[in-house]
Amino acid sequence: MKIILAPDSFKESMSAREACAAMRHGISTVWPGAEVVELPVADGGEGFGDVLVDALDGSLIPLTVTGPLGEPVDATLGWIEQEKTAIVESAQACGLDLVPSDQRDPRATTTAGVGELIAAALDRGASTIILGLGGSSTNDLGAGMLEQLGVRFIDDDGERVAIAGGGSLAEVSSVDVTELDPRLSHVRVIGASDVNNPLTGDNGASAIFGPQKGASEQVVEELDGYLGQVGRMLEDSLGRKFIDVEGAGAAGGLGAAILGPLGGELKSGIDIVLDAWDFDAHVNGADLVFTGEGSIDGQTATGKAPWGVAGRSGAVPVVAFAGRLGDGYEDLDRFTAVIPVVAGVCDLGDALTHGPQNLAAATARTCALIALNL
Repeated sequence: MKIILAPDSFKESMSAREACAAMRHGISTVWPGAEVVELPVADGGEGFGDVLVDALDGSLIPLTVTGPLGEPVDATLGWIEQEKTAIVESAQACGLDLVPSDQRDPRATTTAGVGELIAAALDRGASTIILGLGGSSTNDLGAGMLEQLGVRFIDDDGERVAIAGGGSLAEVSSVDVTELDPRLSHVRVIGASDVNNPLTGDNGASAIFGPQKGASEQVVEELDGYLGQVGRMLEDSLGRKFIDVEGAGAAGGLGAAILGPLGGELKSGIDIVLDAWDFDAHVNGADLVFTGEGSIDGQTATGKAPWGVAGRSGAVPVVAFAGRLGDGYEDLDRFTAVIPVVAGVCDLGDALTHGPQNLAAATARTCALIALNL
């Protein structure tokens, strides 16, 4: 029996690596002799840096950068020395979990710290920068990041606009990209994302992701207008179109900043991680694949990690474990089964605290049921 473990993190409960350990424990109670291969994954959001550094045998460099509300936060820069590849997890600098729930307002959250992490990668001589997009609190078109890398945003009086969140874009009447860090022209920049939304419109960054970041309907409309206005300025300055490109709306417009000023590209975050693990080789000859994350619902099919794992597993049965089952999970036909982690009624706090134990038990129950049919 060969089983591949490829879970994402279970938000606020356990990391992807901890989820693997819990699954392994559950398997061992039913099949102690099973061959278990642990390949923790992420799709660009929280945990992306740790997972990719683990897969590529890199190191983590601790740094202090500007957080989403302007305060210093601890972050890490992933570094793969042999390839001179830097891994930046944007959520470490501008993640939604860094903003208290009563202070969430995408008009006031900045991506400046992401720019500082990129600058640190350039200082180390990076030839490739992989930027994980996901879990952000921001909706600023990556302007805070771009400002740290040399882009100037100008108001009607010809004065520089200090970018302090998406609301700052209202003051911008022109942009100057001539002082963008020249080292970027010699670096391959890859944005790792799990969404395909354009920058603006009904399916854009503000409309789809703004509300979960604290934006009211009125604020969503305002921010969508700012992104379109400043986005067009950048397009005109660069002679490059990116507003309507799939993925431009990732992380509140960080995707657009990568496609535009940084001259980069966007790729599926989960595919980047699976390639790093050489997943296709590992899954060859496997009997089962176990994946999962904190919530599985209809949105899982838009590029989330478990969906990507299932898509790369071929004919191997895939079981997905979920802390929460939401609307539409029944339609996820790539999964052989979707299993809730929690066996009975409990409050959210208990579910999060006892996540590893619950996942181990759910894995054991699943293995026992499968064993009945072998």
